Amino acid sequence: MKQNLLDLELEHLFKMKIKSIFIIITLSLFTFSAEAKIAYIDINFILNSSKVGKFLNSHIESKQLEYKKKYTAIENGLKNKEQTLLAQQNILNKEDFENKLKILTQEVQKYRSEKQSSYENLKQFKIDNTKKIIKILNPIITKFVDLNSISIVIPKKNIIIGKKNLDITDQIIDLLNNDVEKLNF
Repeated sequence: MKQNLLDLELEHLFKMKIKSIFIIITLSLFTFSAEAKIAYIDINFILNSSKVGKFLNSHIESKQLEYKKKYTAIENGLKNKEQTLLAQQNILNKEDFENKLKILTQEVQKYRSEKQSSYENLKQFKIDNTKKIIKILNPIITKFVDLNSISIVIPKKNIIIGKKNLDITDQIIDLLNNDVEKLNF
């Protein structure tokens, strides 16, 4: 029984080796005959380093700073109201205290909801405008690929090691910078 299992495993390994050799031979024949020109690109670097990408990131950072100031001020106001209410706890009758506590709780919930909504809207704003940049970027990359007879463009994040001359990121950034500098918000 053990011998049969061993034979089956050896047969399976042999078939796998044959398949692997066949794939390697096929790929090597394809590359010798086709001479495909390959390049790679770092889209994230383009989105962060191009003029339009920097413009978008700057706008988002300023909005984040604005929100931080706004919500810190509201939060401080709510903390002051809480401290005032706690200080009046022994002075107010139970019903008045509970009413004021209920109002304060509603204000806190409104604050949290508004803050979360603002940050979610900002996140969606970034996603939408990043998509706009990519829409502008796609024809630029396509034209560059056609002009330079490049067969395949691979994302840099999928490359372990590659020659620097195959990286077209800087060239695409230059083309994008010449095409657009800002987005209209």
